[in-house]
Amino acid sequence: MRRWDRLLDEYLEECGTRGLSSITIYGRRLELEKTGCWLKRLRPRRNLEEISSDDLIRYIRSRMTCHSKATVIGVVSILRGMWEFLVRREVWSENPLRWMRGPKLDDRHRLPRRISQSHLRAIWKAAEGLRSKFNRHRDLCVLSLLYGTGLRRGELERLNVDDWDRESATLKVDGRKTGQERVAVMGQGIWRCVEAYLPIRQSFLERTGHQEEPALFVNRRSERLSGQALSRMVQGLARSADVPFVTLHQFRHSCASDLLENGVPLPDVQRVLGHSCIASTMRYTHIADPQRTEAVTHHPINGMLSAVI
Repeated sequence: MRRWDRLLDEYLEECGTRGLSSITIYGRRLELEKTGCWLKRLRPRRNLEEISSDDLIRYIRSRMTCHSKATVIGVVSILRGMWEFLVRREVWSENPLRWMRGPKLDDRHRLPRRISQSHLRAIWKAAEGLRSKFNRHRDLCVLSLLYGTGLRRGELERLNVDDWDRESATLKVDGRKTGQERVAVMGQGIWRCVEAYLPIRQSFLERTGHQEEPALFVNRRSERLSGQALSRMVQGLARSADVPFVTLHQFRHSCASDLLENGVPLPDVQRVLGHSCIASTMRYTHIADPQRTEAVTHHPINGMLSAVI
């Protein structure tokens, strides 16, 4: 089993060359290190080639204890990728996890969490109250893109200045998540936020001698803002506004739900979010369905109750 650590490093290096983010690689390392510790404790001791499919099943069952279905699905997926790597290295002749599936998970049963309009306004007000001119314009621009276009955290993190087209008011969004690039269209309000931020960003980078930095959003060291830093930034604004804990992905949920509530057709919301399948967008109809709300107002019980209450 001494080979496990070396093979793990090689696998994660391969993941890096495939373009996976550092956060994804870090999560895989943590999970596979747990796997390695479990395998090394097996008795009697055995070589990596001697690990059986029954051993893997026992490990997965041990990871299922007190964990959600989503966690188990993630564990199986990570192990499947590692064992595919071991097959390519001819450590194993076949991958027993290739045909194994985790527990069935139906995302339609989990309602997306949105941010209320009052909380959104409070977060915006907190950003507007920042003393630093650079931080104020940058944070307002981040909030505008998150809520106005439904960008994912990784998509926002990887944006470059060259992705912005001021004439058409569009942003080119990479396809690392979906496998297909798309163009995000900006409303006039978002366009003003971006255009107000760009000259301030340029002046800041010139003062620090980093004019060549391509990232759209940068930190105080004139480096690209990481996904974790973006999350901490927004959560700090939420704390300042006395708003309960929010995540960046909740802005995406709020964008989709509020568009549907304001009468935007489902296919148009699908294009805004960049969903390849409209079934993913239909999740939001469970929490934003103006037609259903209107239908309930015509229920005869309203007249019956008005006579007695």
